[in-house]
Amino acid sequence: MQVLHSMGYAQELERRMSRFSNFAISFSIICILSGGINSLAQATSGAGGAAIGIGWPLGCLVSAVFAIAMAQIASAYPTAGGLYHWGSILGNRFIGWLTAWFNLLGLVTVLGAINVGTYYFFFGAFGPSLGMEDTIGTRIGFLALITALQAIINHVGIGLTAKLTDFSGSLILVTSVALAATCLLFAPSWDVARLFTFHNYSGAAGGNVWPDMSMGWAFLLGLLLPIYTITGYDASAHTSEETRDAAMSVPQGMVSSVLWSSIAGYVVLCSFVLMIPDMNAAAAQGWNVFFWAMDTQVPGTLRTILFAAIFVAQFLCGLATVTSVSRMIFAFSRDGGLPASKALARVNPRFRTPVAAIWTGAVLSVLFVWGTSLISFGETSAYAIVVSCTVIFLFFSFAIPIVAGLLAYGGTKWPKMGPWNIGRGAFMVSGVLSVLAMALIFVLGVQPPNGNALYITLGFLAIAGIVWFAFERRRFTGPPIGDEIARRQAAIRAAETAVGETR
Repeated sequence: MQVLHSMGYAQELERRMSRFSNFAISFSIICILSGGINSLAQATSGAGGAAIGIGWPLGCLVSAVFAIAMAQIASAYPTAGGLYHWGSILGNRFIGWLTAWFNLLGLVTVLGAINVGTYYFFFGAFGPSLGMEDTIGTRIGFLALITALQAIINHVGIGLTAKLTDFSGSLILVTSVALAATCLLFAPSWDVARLFTFHNYSGAAGGNVWPDMSMGWAFLLGLLLPIYTITGYDASAHTSEETRDAAMSVPQGMVSSVLWSSIAGYVVLCSFVLMIPDMNAAAAQGWNVFFWAMDTQVPGTLRTILFAAIFVAQFLCGLATVTSVSRMIFAFSRDGGLPASKALARVNPRFRTPVAAIWTGAVLSVLFVWGTSLISFGETSAYAIVVSCTVIFLFFSFAIPIVAGLLAYGGTKWPKMGPWNIGRGAFMVSGVLSVLAMALIFVLGVQPPNGNALYITLGFLAIAGIVWFAFERRRFTGPPIGDEIARRQAAIRAAETAVGETR
């Protein structure tokens, strides 16, 4: 709380999350049972088994360097909406503002994408027996229902949310072990060589998940599976103001969530590849590969139990993402960064949550999916085009404050590391590797069939530049600095009294 006061902010949110809870919220958003399953075809319909056996650990290393560099900064500046504050404090107002918009757009769209993935998993697992038809109305209705439930849980307090994400962390681990054991038990043989065998399944051979391309590109694009899956660990930073001993708990939560997700994901996906009866037939299934293999190899009752556990884990993944996006909206609004900032930054004194921010993030994610599902460019829906930009936006929001930190450390903006300290040399190495990894992610993210992502990203940067120089440069003041922090202390005490916080 003293660190928070020294940065000019009140302890309005309730600090109830333990170190495990902070880990669990990032682990829940990463959720290898969500991205690792719903995006599996990016690997199996690319370079085949080697895309998992070799590609998964390589892609996880990309996420790991970001997590390590961000964790070091988080230890020094443990605030809600951490990325925005890091960019502002270590860089300047514009860098913080740009980081906030990259992160905010990424979080809103990824919330929509996660819940759409949950819908399609439910549809694939239970839809046929329920007589469901995949229409826009069914999809949006399902999406609105589960997003509303996630928002309600967040609305009533971080205590319930933390309990459910704690449960989610345990559920993901237990279900991962059960799924891996099931795959190995029903595998026709344990052909481990398959995990290191390259085969080009691009084009029709892979169900047209990827267009025809060389083996090298098929393998590189398969790295998007782990990169897309192992993200969302910024949630640990976003919940800093609700975590006890945040300067140590937050960085540990970020790094450990990536580590355990990487290990668990590798075990599950390798086991799944070993279960596949025929790699050529599996690749040809395209996006349906998971259900095809499970239906082919696993008995009905056991399969249904696993599907139910995976569905619950995916729902809780969306729940944690609502928490993350709402704290980003709250933190940015607290400094006047969004329209209706006063309302969005208000904390409900009964529940100690930013209620308006929670519901705004939830509603925007549903509206995003609904609106973009109605528009197509050629044979590609606007939804698919925008979602291809989601991870680019998120990783840009990671990379920008890391670069600012590389330039600022040792100076007046960042004179010393926080209590979680890997040393200046290790931070510099992880920071430089993050910049190189960002270049790789951007190049891969704009390859066909996601070529439009390049124009969307460039268009966003152009619009952001125009808005900043035309309007925000004079209006937006950013986080409090210098004498402004001292002038805020009376307002801080009043804000804490209003929500019942005792010192």
